[in-house]
Amino acid sequence: MNTSIGKRLEQYTTKRPQEVLLVTVEVANEQDQIAIFKGFSSSLMHPTAFDPDVPVLTDEAIILSIDRIASPYNPEAPRYIQQGLSWEAMQVLLSEVGV
Repeated sequence: MNTSIGKRLEQYTTKRPQEVLLVTVEVANEQDQIAIFKGFSSSLMHPTAFDPDVPVLTDEAIILSIDRIASPYNPEAPRYIQQGLSWEAMQVLLSEVGV
């Protein structure tokens, strides 16, 4: 079974609860930023469904960059661990934690 990108990123934050992922994506020629923390995703620019089974990060989304931020996340003063990761670079980190 092929696990979706969104689910894999959520699993990563479950295994690394000290991190918040800020994912910049493009869907249908529109940008969005998605925060992923402790296994949950939330759009910072669009409404997020109340049902956690409704994916925020769809398979149609094109990942533009991923920032790793130390939690707790403060949008006024984020503490970056790494900025501007590509999906390919993030896959290495996913493999390290087994997701």
